[in-house]
Amino acid sequence: MRNLGLIALAFSPALFAQSIDGIWQATVDVKGLEVPFRIEFQNSASGIEGSLFNGDERFISTSGQFQNGSLMLAWDYMAAKLEAKLVGGELSGTFLRPNKVVYAFHATRGVKTSEPSPVPSIGGLWTLEGVHSDKGESAWQFIVRQNGASASAAILRIDGDTGTLTGSYKNGEFVLSHFSGMRPALVEVRPATDGTLKVILNHRQEMTAVRPEKATVKPDDPARHTGVKDASEPFHFRFPDLNGKMVSDADPRFKGKVVLVNITGSWCPNCHDEAPFLAETYRKYRAQGLEIVALSFEEADQLKDPVRLRAFIRRYGIEYTVLLAGDTDSAKEKLAQATNWDAWPTTFFLGRDGRVRAVHTGFPSKASGELYTKATEEFSAEVEKLLAENVLTLP
Repeated sequence: MRNLGLIALAFSPALFAQSIDGIWQATVDVKGLEVPFRIEFQNSASGIEGSLFNGDERFISTSGQFQNGSLMLAWDYMAAKLEAKLVGGELSGTFLRPNKVVYAFHATRGVKTSEPSPVPSIGGLWTLEGVHSDKGESAWQFIVRQNGASASAAILRIDGDTGTLTGSYKNGEFVLSHFSGMRPALVEVRPATDGTLKVILNHRQEMTAVRPEKATVKPDDPARHTGVKDASEPFHFRFPDLNGKMVSDADPRFKGKVVLVNITGSWCPNCHDEAPFLAETYRKYRAQGLEIVALSFEEADQLKDPVRLRAFIRRYGIEYTVLLAGDTDSAKEKLAQATNWDAWPTTFFLGRDGRVRAVHTGFPSKASGELYTKATEEFSAEVEKLLAENVLTLP
C-alpha cells in the first residue's frame, strides 16, 4: 500500500501542473508594441531548455532551470536572459537583452484557432514602396509564403531581413510577427481591392506592396551599395584577435590568398544569419586558398570581456579569423577605405593581390526563400571566380 501511495503522489495533478514542457504562445512588450511569438520548453540533462524560432531554425538556450515555479533561461550567444514565474498556468516575467534593454514577457500554452473563410491570396514576391530608410533605400522586398489562413513572410532590406514573420488572417488582415531573442517585429498586411497590399510595420511605418513588375522603384543592389575609394589600393586592417595578438593584412597567412573581410558584430541579427554560411564557405574553400577575417565591432563591455562573441563563435562553429576591431561607433573611422558603408554585415572580397574586387552589403536569412538562395549562390560564385585566378607574386 505504501508503494501505491508513492505512485499516486508521483502522478498527482499538482506535480504535473508544474511542468512547462511544450509549445507556448508568448508576447514581449517593446515600448508599448506587443509582439507575439512561440517558445518551446523541454527538459534536458542539465535542467531545462528554451527554444526561440526563426522559421524552422531554433535558438536554443545555453543554460536554464525551472524550480518552484520560477524559470530562468540564458542565451549566451545573444547575451540575453528570460526570467519568469508560473502563476495560474501562465508565465510572466521579463526578457533581458544587452544594454539594459528589458521587455515584459507573458506566455500561455498554445491554442489552435479555427480558420476563417474566404482568405485572400497574398503569396509570392512583392516590392514595398514608400519605405523610410536611414540608408537611403527607396524600396524593400516582401516575400510571402501562404497556406490557407496561415502565412510566413520576411521584409528584405539592404542589410538583411526581419527574420521569419509568422501569423494568420483574421478580421480582414494578416497579422505576422517575429521574435527570436532579437529584432522583434509586428507586421499587419491588409489586401486592397486594386491588388496591392497595405503593409504596416510596428504600428508606425505604412508602406504599399506591389508586384515587382508594377513597381516604380527598385530595391538597392547589395553588390553596388558599398564600394571603396581606390580599388587599386590593397585593403588594410590591423586589429587584435581574442587573445590580444595583433593580426594584419600583411601577415604571411594572407599572402597570395583570396580573403573575405567581413564587417560584423555578435549583437547584429543579420550577422547571426550570415555566420553559419561563412563558416561553411570557409570549410569548403580554405584548402583552395580562401581566408576569412571577421572584423567584429562590439559594445564596450564586450570589448573588455567578449563572452557573447566567444559563444557566437562556438554556436556557429567558426574556424576563420575573428578580430576585435573596436566599438560600433568607431567603425566608420576605422573603415576609412570604404564608401557608403552603413550596413551590418558587409563583406569585402579581396583578390589574391589584396585588392577589393567586390563588396556584398547585408545578408538575408533563410526567411527570404529564393532570394536567400540567390544571394548564397552569387556569394559562392564570386569566391570561386577569385580562387580560379592565378596566384600573383607580390613584391
